Amino acid sequence: MSGTILIIDDEIKLLKLLGMILSQEDFNVKQASTARSAMTMLEQYEFDVVLSDVRLPDAFGVDLVRSVKTKYPHLEIILMTAFGNITDAVQAMKNGAYDYLVKGDDNDKIIPLVYKALEKAKDNTSRIVQKSTELKGFENIIGTSPLILQAKKLAERVALTDATVLLTGETGTGKEVFANAIHQGSDRKKNSFVAINCSAFSKEILESELFGHKAGAFTGAVKDKKGLIEEANGGTLFLDEIGEMPVELQAKLLRVLETREFIKMGETKVSRSDFRLIAATNRNLEEEIKLGQFREDLYFRLNVFEIRLPALRERTEDLKALAKNFISVFSQKMHLSSIQVTPEYYQTLEKNDWKGNIRELRNTVERSLILMNHHILDAESLPHYFEKAPAEKDSLSMRTLEKEHILKVLQYTKGNKAEAARLLEIGIATLYRKLEEYGLR
Repeated sequence: MSGTILIIDDEIKLLKLLGMILSQEDFNVKQASTARSAMTMLEQYEFDVVLSDVRLPDAFGVDLVRSVKTKYPHLEIILMTAFGNITDAVQAMKNGAYDYLVKGDDNDKIIPLVYKALEKAKDNTSRIVQKSTELKGFENIIGTSPLILQAKKLAERVALTDATVLLTGETGTGKEVFANAIHQGSDRKKNSFVAINCSAFSKEILESELFGHKAGAFTGAVKDKKGLIEEANGGTLFLDEIGEMPVELQAKLLRVLETREFIKMGETKVSRSDFRLIAATNRNLEEEIKLGQFREDLYFRLNVFEIRLPALRERTEDLKALAKNFISVFSQKMHLSSIQVTPEYYQTLEKNDWKGNIRELRNTVERSLILMNHHILDAESLPHYFEKAPAEKDSLSMRTLEKEHILKVLQYTKGNKAEAARLLEIGIATLYRKLEEYGLR
């Protein structure tokens, strides 16, 4: 996997050494010895991963993380320090760092960690812009429950039109999967499917991502940038979590929907784009209108054809089929074979209320494959917070179960704490606190 890496360190010998090591891995490497020169390079080149010292002559690396992630949210940042400091590590993760290394102790971890960070950065980018070749059709929507079949039938019908679609439902119910399927079932399927999560960016960055900008439109805009509205010309634009869009941008989006015309930031020329819009939200937009947080006129433009996606607890008969699909997907990724699944495994899954819906189920299956013993998925493979029989609960203290659970996940991630925190579904600060508490740091 090729990628472009920026190394920031004022120790010139170490800077050159790291540059040489990463270059031998066929990475495109650039170097900077100060935060100021690094920010200049970030404006001039497209990077995937930043490897930065914590102590820089003109900045504190932990604070630099926040500045870089604000302007370049797709980048992944790994911090290095000569002095292990748990407070700095926790703050770095809060600011958006991918991971934190101690110089010398972790030389053997740098290369694999850079590869993992690069994979995450590529994934970040693909979440912003997705091409139709990556799409999944209606055949990939799993389930036979009446509610999911009804939603699927509505989606199949509207796919044949050019109508604007509003997908509603709780977080994790599969709104992006439905948006992908609607695009794939439309006459626009040969063109781009472009998706963006409106809650993932500040107002300024979201405006730039949507409308694009001209060089010099704002500080750091050193070259022209095509926006996603332009990228979606001839295809489909999917705006996820549209209820999180700032009101000022809602007015601009409304004009685009009415005229199919837009103006890039820093430009006066009007551009046009022929796209189909699919929007999604887990919020009650009618309530947001009453609170003054969503424009009523935009709501009526979006709500041409609404499809409500059911929560997982409303379609429990689909849970086993969904779990089987995720077991198959993750088994292939983990190179696992001959897995036996006990009836108790599915029975325990069915007892959960699934507040996070399909996304929570997906994460749970992934973690249980990590925790299973002897290629057998049973109730014991599930995270400790799942309901189990009393005798099983009493066999070990909850503290011991939690400690062993964390150790297994860390072993699976090869010590990558950021990835472990994601799989455990806890904050990185919480993970560091528990490691300190159990004497595992």
